[in-house]
Amino acid sequence: MATLEPGAASASSHREAPLISGDPQYDNTDVYAFVSPDKPDTTTIVANWIPFEDPAGGPNFYQFAEDAQYDIHIDNNGDGQGELLYRFTFKTHTKNKKTFLYNTGAVDSLDDPDLNITQTYDIDLFRLKNQKVEYKTKVADDVPVAPSNVGKASMPNYEKLRDQAVYKLPGGATSFAGQADDPFFLDLRVFDLLYGGNLTEVGNDTLKGYNVNSIALQVPTDMITESKHQPIVGIWSTTQRRNAQGYYSQVSRLGNPLVNEVVNPLKDKDKFNASSPWYDGQFLKNVTNPELPKLIEAIYKIKAPAEPRNDLVDVFLKGVKGLNQPPHVRAAEELRLNTSIKPTDSPKRLGVLDGDNAGFPNGRRLTDDVIDASLQVVEGELVGSKNDLGDAVDKNDKDFEKSFPYVALPTEGSRGPLAKGTTDGADVRNQLGDALQPAGASGSDDTTLIAASAGAGAAGILLIGGGLMWWRRMRTRAY
Repeated sequence: MATLEPGAASASSHREAPLISGDPQYDNTDVYAFVSPDKPDTTTIVANWIPFEDPAGGPNFYQFAEDAQYDIHIDNNGDGQGELLYRFTFKTHTKNKKTFLYNTGAVDSLDDPDLNITQTYDIDLFRLKNQKVEYKTKVADDVPVAPSNVGKASMPNYEKLRDQAVYKLPGGATSFAGQADDPFFLDLRVFDLLYGGNLTEVGNDTLKGYNVNSIALQVPTDMITESKHQPIVGIWSTTQRRNAQGYYSQVSRLGNPLVNEVVNPLKDKDKFNASSPWYDGQFLKNVTNPELPKLIEAIYKIKAPAEPRNDLVDVFLKGVKGLNQPPHVRAAEELRLNTSIKPTDSPKRLGVLDGDNAGFPNGRRLTDDVIDASLQVVEGELVGSKNDLGDAVDKNDKDFEKSFPYVALPTEGSRGPLAKGTTDGADVRNQLGDALQPAGASGSDDTTLIAASAGAGAAGILLIGGGLMWWRRMRTRAY
């Protein structure tokens, strides 16, 4: 229980801080929190890890770390401290260590013997007061994780596998852990000096085609709110990593999007990832005197709003008064959600800025265009400087699901254009044979020759590799 309090870390979002960018398994990319559109008496929280997962990144695909605690924090009284903490911890299981394969055949279910490497997770719920544990409850034990989507040959019906990973919890809650399409949509080339003033390149969704590892939790709203009279919750996630001595240190933290990327300077990024919201007063100047508007003014000649930016304090640290600001709020960087505002059938991508109070910055839905909304707020939308700035990426490349866990299915590892001479839906083994045939060739002799040459080359590699292995074993290691 002592590990609940963040230790001094020597270190959220997509590679936003120097130290965590080298540890993707622990890097929390985004947090979403919204009233469930199909179950409005529940609240859904989605937290993602491991940025820029290339779908074809085998043979060692993407797993949650076994030496990490993936935590979802809920502050239900506005004091900047978590009263509830859901902790997810993972275990990895390998059936056959004598193969390099993630799966040894086509996988039909999560308990398929051909799924060689699997993960399971436990969920513990901590109830806290002033960061002291009042009691701890085991919510779930050995729940299966949805695997990485290797491809059509390995997982011909991945949607079925994902459905099997949706798990009912006690008390009407539901959980999911596994791979998903990265729901964040934006043009990351903005970091090339905001395109250097050249807007002809705007509009490319840099995260298109990349996946993440998701943890999703849907809970009855009355389980997480303080009362019906105080329906506003603050939500953030953290990752704690175990060190060689067995102690855990917090290495990643995320609430609102983009804060640690473009609000905090380099000197504060690692400190922010290791800190807790109730200490966020130390970062206040980064919000009241932000760097981004000055950069936009220098490059695009759009005058930066006057400082101090108290409007940004409300949006990012307190919540908007009359919308999602709890009474007696303490300024702290949390994603604040007023759970009493019901979801809409027609969500608007700019959320509150476009009159849709069920959207960002009142929580964050998967469809919310947080880049455009944040950019417009940073440029003074709330203090009279009306603008329609944006990155021209207005929606995700994949449609989101209509029910829990809502995130889109991950892009599969066997994506890409068909090989020359093949047709969609052809048997994978036939495609391989067809692909070996050179363009314009019609006879089987050439194909046989190429296949035989490939086989001979493989045999030569094995012989050379065997010789090198023997030579290494004969040497005496110096360490």
